[in-house]
Amino acid sequence: MKGDALDPKALIAEAYRIEGITSEECRSIFLDWALSLPEGADVQAALSGLIARHEVPGHPMTAVLKQGLGEDRPPRRRGGRAARRL
Repeated sequence: MKGDALDPKALIAEAYRIEGITSEECRSIFLDWALSLPEGADVQAALSGLIARHEVPGHPMTAVLKQGLGEDRPPRRRGGRAARRL
């Protein structure tokens, strides 16, 4: 086995080693990682563990992992009167 329970194929670890990796490439790696998890795996716990292990501020993979965890969501659009104020 190449990786461990959090990263079975060591895809996330490898993404952090690639210089100049883009957000699009990180999203593709993330999808492959998600598909490689065993059935019934706790994805939220795995993401939390990966962030704790690998987090590098400003790295696109960190942003993708946080998006998967739901921590890095863009602000929601406000509708109605509040949105029309200038």
